[in-house]
Amino acid sequence: MESKFYQLASFEYVADVQIVKGKLESEGIPVFLRDENTLNSDPLISNAIGGVKLQVYSKDKDRAIAIYDNIRTYALGNDGKPIVCPNCKAQRSEPYYNRKGIFYKLFPFFEKRKYKCLNCNMITNSK
Repeated sequence: MESKFYQLASFEYVADVQIVKGKLESEGIPVFLRDENTLNSDPLISNAIGGVKLQVYSKDKDRAIAIYDNIRTYALGNDGKPIVCPNCKAQRSEPYYNRKGIFYKLFPFFEKRKYKCLNCNMITNSK
């Protein structure tokens, strides 16, 4: 059975998700934000609960992905340039958190930053 909702993305800050939400709604796609109110009341737990989850109806998934891919920003390195995938050389990476183990779930800021290429799905370490 297909799920009713598709999680398009998650955001660390509530303000960041509002921009994408506005764009999707202007295109006629209903948007639902999970954990928005929780983070509005206590923003320090964002990493612990995985941020604000932006969800759309499953039937709107393909349109929502296309719109989001046109407006999203990709990960930048310390030099301010886009992260380049060593496998496919694409500049379409986003931060990736594994959060395996109870230690990293309780203290996510100790986890080393990794990046996931949105073109080939390769996960690389930060440089």
